[in-house]
Amino acid sequence: MNHFLDIHKTDPADLRRIIDTALSVKQARAGKPKGALDADQPLKDHMVALIFEKPSTRTRVSFDVGVRQMGGQSMVLSGTDMQLGHGETIADTARVLSRYVDMIMMRTFEEDTLLEMAEYATVPVINGLTDRTHPCQIMADILTFEEHNGPIKGKKVVWAGDGNNVFASFAHAAKQFEFDLVFSGPQPLDPEEALDGLYTTERNPREAVEGADLVVTDTWVSMHDPQSARERRHNQLRGYQVNKDLMDHAKPDALFMHCLPAHREDEATSEVMDGPNSVIFDEAENRLHAQKAVMRWCLEG
Repeated sequence: MNHFLDIHKTDPADLRRIIDTALSVKQARAGKPKGALDADQPLKDHMVALIFEKPSTRTRVSFDVGVRQMGGQSMVLSGTDMQLGHGETIADTARVLSRYVDMIMMRTFEEDTLLEMAEYATVPVINGLTDRTHPCQIMADILTFEEHNGPIKGKKVVWAGDGNNVFASFAHAAKQFEFDLVFSGPQPLDPEEALDGLYTTERNPREAVEGADLVVTDTWVSMHDPQSARERRHNQLRGYQVNKDLMDHAKPDALFMHCLPAHREDEATSEVMDGPNSVIFDEAENRLHAQKAVMRWCLEG
């Protein structure tokens, strides 16, 4: 069975096939109405459970639309609907859901919750986000880069900001897709030690982006952060804002990405986000196509 739990847990050949499939799926839909069904309808007569313990815009809409475009039906469940781990165990929830649905996508807090769901489910489980990783986002990012600037292998990617869960999946991807990743952020917000060896660090953001093919950032604050933490993070990260001056130090054709939602004029300026190097809305759209390719791959198992 093909679970899609993390980029580093998926064979590089399968990752490449998912990206190539995503591009083919996107091209096949060119000129069709947005709600049109895919020609082959691989999810026809299939039900997919979409579980959200964390709120979401892009993940929820892109997975829901993707399931429908492939001819399937989706069932959206919130954490309060299910009370995961509060009474019934996650293992029992996985066993029961597997009797009802053909695939499970889960967006949750603890990685262990996702892993336990996958261990006991008898249908494919997809990681829609955990506090540690966000693999579907990075698959969309790689698809976006390759659409605009060709193969990502051997390219230089620079991350400016917090070494968070999105960065962790970028680090996993750097090894699997063979590109160079540079982290530029303050020492208190360094990535977890488990990622050591998958990236290099350059504290000076201007030096970090020299020769960069892609510059990436993410929101400085989480929706769950208290006000005190928000103020501290702003102070720590102010010097890592992606603005025109910083982008001018990268290659002229370097792309800019942000997985959104963004706090404009904090982690990135509107001048950059709306500028000629920005592909943030292509990136957002490609969540749909990349995740459809992930679901197709899961069905192959």
